[in-house]
Amino acid sequence: MDFELDGDQRAILEAVESLLQRHAGAARAVELQPKAAYDGALDEALAASGFADVALGEGTGPLEAALVVEAVARAGGVVAAGAGILVAPLVAGERLPGPVALAAAGETGPLRFGCHARTLLVLDGELARVVEVAPEDRQPVRSSFGYPVGRLGAATARAGRSLGPGSGERLRAWWRVALAAELVGSMRACLDVTVDYVRKRRQFGRAIGSFQGVQHRLAECAVLVEGSRWLACEAAFRRAPGEAAAAAAAHAAGAAGRVFTDTHQFCGSMGFTREHDLHVWSMRLQALRLELEGAAAHRRALAEARWTGGA
Repeated sequence: MDFELDGDQRAILEAVESLLQRHAGAARAVELQPKAAYDGALDEALAASGFADVALGEGTGPLEAALVVEAVARAGGVVAAGAGILVAPLVAGERLPGPVALAAAGETGPLRFGCHARTLLVLDGELARVVEVAPEDRQPVRSSFGYPVGRLGAATARAGRSLGPGSGERLRAWWRVALAAELVGSMRACLDVTVDYVRKRRQFGRAIGSFQGVQHRLAECAVLVEGSRWLACEAAFRRAPGEAAAAAAAHAAGAAGRVFTDTHQFCGSMGFTREHDLHVWSMRLQALRLELEGAAAHRRALAEARWTGGA
Protein backbone atom coordinates (compact mmCIF):
# COMPACT_ATOMS: atom_id res chain seq x y z
CA MET A 1 0.00 0.00 0.00
CA ASP A 2 1.25 3.50 -0.91
CA PHE A 3 1.12 5.84 2.08
CA GLU A 4 0.51 8.80 -0.24
CA LEU A 5 -3.01 9.25 -1.57
CA ASP A 6 -3.23 9.51 -5.34
CA GLY A 7 -4.77 12.44 -7.18
CA ASP A 8 -8.22 10.88 -7.43
CA GLN A 9 -8.28 10.05 -3.72
CA ARG A 10 -7.22 13.57 -2.79
CA ALA A 11 -9.94 14.95 -5.06
CA ILE A 12 -12.56 12.75 -3.38
CA LEU A 13 -11.43 13.94 0.05
CA GLU A 14 -11.46 17.59 -1.00
CA ALA A 15 -14.94 17.22 -2.46
CA VAL A 16 -16.44 15.48 0.57
CA GLU A 17 -14.77 17.93 2.97
CA SER A 18 -16.23 20.82 0.97
CA LEU A 19 -19.68 19.24 1.22
CA LEU A 20 -19.27 18.64 4.94
CA GLN A 21 -18.29 22.25 5.55
CA ARG A 22 -21.73 23.21 4.22
CA HIS A 23 -23.82 20.46 5.80
CA ALA A 24 -22.08 19.29 9.01
CA GLY A 25 -19.97 20.58 11.89
CA ALA A 26 -20.18 20.96 15.65
CA ALA A 27 -23.04 23.50 15.55
CA ARG A 28 -25.17 21.16 13.44
CA ALA A 29 -24.46 18.19 15.73
CA VAL A 30 -25.34 20.25 18.81
CA GLU A 31 -28.58 21.37 17.15
CA LEU A 32 -29.67 17.80 16.43
CA GLN A 33 -28.57 16.21 19.70
CA PRO A 34 -31.42 17.29 22.06
CA LYS A 35 -33.99 15.87 19.64
CA ALA A 36 -31.99 12.68 18.96
CA ALA A 37 -32.52 13.60 15.32
CA TYR A 38 -30.92 12.05 12.26
CA ASP A 39 -29.34 14.39 9.70
CA GLY A 40 -31.37 13.40 6.69
CA ALA A 41 -30.22 16.49 4.76
CA LEU A 42 -26.57 15.44 5.07
CA ASP A 43 -27.43 11.85 4.16
CA GLU A 44 -29.21 13.03 1.02
CA ALA A 45 -26.35 15.35 0.09
CA LEU A 46 -23.79 12.54 0.41
CA ALA A 47 -25.95 10.23 -1.73
CA ALA A 48 -26.68 12.88 -4.36
CA SER A 49 -22.95 13.61 -4.71
CA GLY A 50 -22.11 9.93 -5.18
CA PHE A 51 -20.26 9.42 -1.90
CA ALA A 52 -22.68 6.72 -0.76
CA ASP A 53 -21.60 4.56 -3.70
CA VAL A 54 -17.81 4.85 -3.57
CA ALA A 55 -17.28 1.39 -2.00
CA LEU A 56 -18.60 -0.32 -5.15
CA GLY A 57 -17.95 2.45 -7.63
CA GLU A 58 -16.00 2.30 -10.87
CA GLY A 59 -12.45 3.38 -10.11
CA THR A 60 -13.11 3.58 -6.37
CA GLY A 61 -13.40 1.00 -3.62
CA PRO A 62 -13.13 0.26 0.09
CA LEU A 63 -10.21 2.60 0.74
CA GLU A 64 -12.04 5.56 -0.74
CA ALA A 65 -15.16 4.61 1.25
CA ALA A 66 -13.11 4.46 4.46
CA LEU A 67 -11.68 7.91 3.74
CA VAL A 68 -15.21 9.28 3.29
CA VAL A 69 -16.35 7.66 6.55
CA GLU A 70 -13.39 9.16 8.40
CA ALA A 71 -14.13 12.61 6.96
CA VAL A 72 -17.80 12.43 7.98
CA ALA A 73 -16.79 11.44 11.53
CA ARG A 74 -14.24 14.26 11.73
CA ALA A 75 -16.94 16.73 10.68
CA GLY A 76 -19.33 15.45 13.36
CA GLY A 77 -21.91 14.23 10.85
CA VAL A 78 -24.98 12.66 12.45
CA VAL A 79 -25.40 9.97 9.80
CA ALA A 80 -24.74 6.22 9.71
CA ALA A 81 -21.80 6.58 7.35
CA GLY A 82 -19.77 3.63 8.60
CA ALA A 83 -22.63 1.17 8.27
CA GLY A 84 -24.23 2.66 5.16
CA ILE A 85 -21.23 3.72 3.06
CA LEU A 86 -18.64 1.10 4.00
CA VAL A 87 -20.08 -1.98 5.72
CA ALA A 88 -23.40 -2.63 3.97
CA PRO A 89 -22.18 -2.38 0.34
CA LEU A 90 -19.16 -4.60 0.98
CA VAL A 91 -21.08 -7.24 2.93
CA ALA A 92 -24.38 -7.27 1.02
CA GLY A 93 -22.93 -6.26 -2.35
CA GLU A 94 -25.37 -3.38 -2.69
CA ARG A 95 -26.40 -0.13 -1.04
CA LEU A 96 -29.12 -0.95 1.49
CA PRO A 97 -31.98 1.41 2.42
CA GLY A 98 -30.65 3.68 5.15
CA PRO A 99 -30.11 4.52 7.83
CA VAL A 100 -28.41 1.17 8.43
CA ALA A 101 -27.77 -0.12 11.97
CA LEU A 102 -25.45 -2.96 12.97
CA ALA A 103 -26.15 -5.54 15.67
CA ALA A 104 -25.18 -8.97 16.92
CA ALA A 105 -27.86 -11.68 17.04
CA GLY A 106 -29.92 -11.47 20.22
CA GLU A 107 -28.60 -8.03 21.09
CA THR A 108 -31.16 -6.10 23.14
CA GLY A 109 -29.13 -3.06 24.18
CA PRO A 110 -29.21 0.35 22.51
CA LEU A 111 -27.76 0.56 19.00
CA ARG A 112 -26.31 3.54 17.23
CA PHE A 113 -28.97 4.96 14.89
CA GLY A 114 -31.39 2.31 16.11
CA CYS A 115 -34.17 4.84 16.59
CA HIS A 116 -34.03 5.79 12.89
CA ALA A 117 -32.85 2.60 11.15
CA ARG A 118 -34.67 1.27 8.11
CA THR A 119 -32.31 -1.68 7.67
CA LEU A 120 -30.49 -3.82 10.21
CA LEU A 121 -27.41 -5.90 9.46
CA VAL A 122 -27.25 -8.71 12.01
CA LEU A 123 -24.10 -10.66 12.83
CA ASP A 124 -25.30 -14.19 13.60
CA GLY A 125 -22.27 -16.43 14.08
CA GLU A 126 -20.90 -17.34 10.67
CA LEU A 127 -23.81 -15.71 8.87
CA ALA A 128 -24.99 -12.15 8.33
CA ARG A 129 -28.65 -11.29 7.90
CA VAL A 130 -30.39 -8.27 6.40
CA VAL A 131 -33.54 -7.34 8.30
CA GLU A 132 -36.08 -4.72 7.32
CA VAL A 133 -36.92 -2.54 10.31
CA ALA A 134 -40.55 -1.63 10.89
CA PRO A 135 -41.40 1.67 12.63
CA GLU A 136 -42.87 -0.23 15.58
CA ASP A 137 -39.51 -2.02 16.09
CA ARG A 138 -37.76 1.21 17.04
CA GLN A 139 -37.54 2.17 20.69
CA PRO A 140 -35.66 5.48 21.16
CA VAL A 141 -33.26 5.63 24.10
CA ARG A 142 -31.95 8.81 25.63
CA SER A 143 -28.17 9.03 25.31
CA SER A 144 -25.24 11.37 25.85
CA PHE A 145 -22.99 9.50 23.42
CA GLY A 146 -23.41 11.97 20.56
CA TYR A 147 -25.44 9.60 18.38
CA PRO A 148 -29.19 8.98 18.23
CA VAL A 149 -29.65 5.49 19.67
CA GLY A 150 -32.49 3.03 20.09
CA ARG A 151 -33.38 -0.59 20.73
CA LEU A 152 -34.40 -2.90 17.90
CA GLY A 153 -35.09 -6.06 19.89
CA ALA A 154 -37.87 -7.38 17.68
CA ALA A 155 -35.86 -6.77 14.52
CA THR A 156 -32.71 -8.55 15.77
CA ALA A 157 -34.78 -11.68 16.42
CA ARG A 158 -36.38 -11.66 12.95
CA ALA A 159 -34.93 -14.07 10.39
CA GLY A 160 -34.59 -11.58 7.55
CA ARG A 161 -32.51 -12.44 4.49
CA SER A 162 -29.33 -14.47 4.92
CA LEU A 163 -26.28 -13.30 3.00
CA GLY A 164 -24.88 -16.81 2.77
CA PRO A 165 -21.79 -18.70 3.94
CA GLY A 166 -18.90 -16.52 5.07
CA SER A 167 -21.05 -13.43 5.37
CA GLY A 168 -20.66 -13.32 9.14
CA GLU A 169 -16.88 -13.14 8.85
CA ARG A 170 -17.19 -10.35 6.25
CA LEU A 171 -19.58 -8.38 8.43
CA ARG A 172 -17.38 -8.73 11.50
CA ALA A 173 -14.28 -7.59 9.59
CA TRP A 174 -15.84 -4.63 7.80
CA TRP A 175 -17.61 -3.56 10.99
CA ARG A 176 -14.18 -3.37 12.64
CA VAL A 177 -12.74 -1.36 9.75
CA ALA A 178 -15.67 1.06 9.92
CA LEU A 179 -15.22 1.46 13.68
CA ALA A 180 -11.54 2.21 13.18
CA ALA A 181 -12.30 4.82 10.51
CA GLU A 182 -14.96 6.49 12.65
CA LEU A 183 -12.69 6.46 15.70
CA VAL A 184 -9.89 8.06 13.69
CA GLY A 185 -12.13 10.85 12.39
CA SER A 186 -13.48 11.55 15.87
CA MET A 187 -10.02 11.47 17.47
CA ARG A 188 -8.62 13.86 14.87
CA ALA A 189 -11.45 16.27 15.61
CA CYS A 190 -10.80 16.00 19.37
CA LEU A 191 -7.16 16.91 18.76
CA ASP A 192 -8.13 19.78 16.44
CA VAL A 193 -10.41 21.28 19.10
CA THR A 194 -7.85 20.78 21.88
CA VAL A 195 -4.89 22.21 19.96
CA ASP A 196 -6.97 25.29 19.15
CA TYR A 197 -7.88 25.63 22.83
CA VAL A 198 -4.34 25.31 24.24
CA ARG A 199 -3.08 27.88 21.76
CA LYS A 200 -5.56 30.42 23.14
CA ARG A 201 -5.79 29.51 26.83
CA ARG A 202 -3.19 31.42 28.84
CA GLN A 203 -1.75 30.56 32.25
CA PHE A 204 1.28 32.05 34.02
CA GLY A 205 1.42 34.66 31.26
CA ARG A 206 1.82 32.08 28.47
CA ALA A 207 -0.38 29.96 26.23
CA ILE A 208 -0.60 26.55 27.88
CA GLY A 209 0.21 24.97 24.53
CA SER A 210 3.74 26.39 24.88
CA PHE A 211 4.53 24.12 27.84
CA GLN A 212 6.60 21.07 26.94
CA GLY A 213 4.54 18.69 29.06
CA VAL A 214 1.41 19.60 27.10
CA GLN A 215 3.21 19.45 23.77
CA HIS A 216 4.70 16.03 24.47
CA ARG A 217 1.40 14.45 25.43
CA LEU A 218 -0.43 15.96 22.47
CA ALA A 219 2.36 14.71 20.21
CA GLU A 220 1.96 11.20 21.63
CA CYS A 221 -1.78 11.39 20.95
CA ALA A 222 -1.10 12.55 17.40
CA VAL A 223 1.22 9.57 16.82
CA LEU A 224 -1.43 7.16 18.13
CA VAL A 225 -4.08 8.69 15.88
CA GLU A 226 -1.85 8.63 12.82
CA GLY A 227 -1.01 4.98 13.43
CA SER A 228 -4.72 4.21 13.80
CA ARG A 229 -5.45 6.01 10.55
CA TRP A 230 -2.99 4.04 8.49
CA LEU A 231 -3.99 0.72 10.03
CA ALA A 232 -7.60 1.50 9.09
CA CYS A 233 -6.57 2.51 5.57
CA GLU A 234 -4.43 -0.61 5.17
CA ALA A 235 -7.28 -2.86 6.31
CA ALA A 236 -9.68 -1.19 3.87
CA PHE A 237 -7.14 -1.30 1.02
CA ARG A 238 -6.55 -5.04 1.62
CA ARG A 239 -10.32 -5.64 1.70
CA ALA A 240 -10.52 -6.38 5.42
CA PRO A 241 -8.66 -9.63 6.12
CA GLY A 242 -9.49 -10.68 9.66
CA GLU A 243 -6.08 -9.90 11.17
CA ALA A 244 -5.79 -6.44 9.60
CA ALA A 245 -9.35 -5.50 10.55
CA ALA A 246 -8.84 -6.62 14.15
CA ALA A 247 -5.51 -4.78 14.37
CA ALA A 248 -7.07 -1.56 13.10
CA ALA A 249 -10.00 -1.73 15.51
CA ALA A 250 -7.85 -2.75 18.49
CA HIS A 251 -5.29 0.01 17.99
CA ALA A 252 -7.93 2.69 17.36
CA ALA A 253 -9.99 1.66 20.39
CA GLY A 254 -6.91 1.75 22.60
CA ALA A 255 -5.81 5.12 21.23
CA ALA A 256 -9.30 6.53 21.77
CA GLY A 257 -9.04 5.99 25.53
CA ARG A 258 -5.81 7.98 25.67
CA VAL A 259 -7.13 10.75 23.41
CA PHE A 260 -10.32 11.07 25.46
CA THR A 261 -8.38 11.42 28.73
CA ASP A 262 -5.74 13.85 27.50
CA THR A 263 -7.97 16.14 25.46
CA HIS A 264 -10.41 16.54 28.34
CA GLN A 265 -7.57 17.19 30.78
CA PHE A 266 -6.02 19.89 28.58
CA CYS A 267 -9.36 21.58 27.96
CA GLY A 268 -10.02 21.54 31.71
CA SER A 269 -13.44 22.07 33.18
CA MET A 270 -14.55 23.93 30.04
CA GLY A 271 -14.08 20.70 28.09
CA PHE A 272 -16.73 18.97 30.20
CA THR A 273 -19.42 21.53 29.35
CA ARG A 274 -21.94 21.48 26.54
CA GLU A 275 -20.84 25.00 25.59
CA HIS A 276 -17.49 23.63 24.43
CA ASP A 277 -17.33 21.63 21.19
CA LEU A 278 -15.11 18.83 22.49
CA HIS A 279 -18.04 16.71 23.68
CA VAL A 280 -19.42 16.43 20.13
CA TRP A 281 -16.58 14.01 19.32
CA SER A 282 -15.20 12.82 22.66
CA MET A 283 -18.47 11.23 23.76
CA ARG A 284 -18.64 9.38 20.44
CA LEU A 285 -15.28 7.82 21.24
CA GLN A 286 -16.85 6.23 24.29
CA ALA A 287 -19.67 4.70 22.24
CA LEU A 288 -17.40 3.45 19.47
CA ARG A 289 -14.94 1.88 21.92
CA LEU A 290 -17.73 -0.32 23.34
CA GLU A 291 -19.17 -1.54 20.04
CA LEU A 292 -18.68 -5.12 18.82
CA GLU A 293 -17.64 -6.16 22.36
CA GLY A 294 -14.93 -3.52 22.62
CA ALA A 295 -11.14 -3.38 22.50
CA ALA A 296 -10.62 -6.65 24.38
CA ALA A 297 -12.57 -8.57 21.73
CA HIS A 298 -10.61 -6.89 18.91
CA ARG A 299 -7.32 -7.79 20.58
CA ARG A 300 -8.43 -11.36 21.17
CA ALA A 301 -9.44 -11.67 17.50
CA LEU A 302 -6.08 -10.24 16.46
CA ALA A 303 -4.20 -12.79 18.55
CA GLU A 304 -6.32 -15.65 17.22
CA ALA A 305 -5.84 -14.54 13.62
CA ARG A 306 -2.09 -14.11 14.00
CA TRP A 307 -1.24 -17.22 15.97
CA THR A 308 -4.00 -19.74 15.30
CA GLY A 309 -5.16 -18.74 11.84
CA GLY A 310 -8.64 -17.73 13.07
CA ALA A 311 -10.61 -14.71 11.87
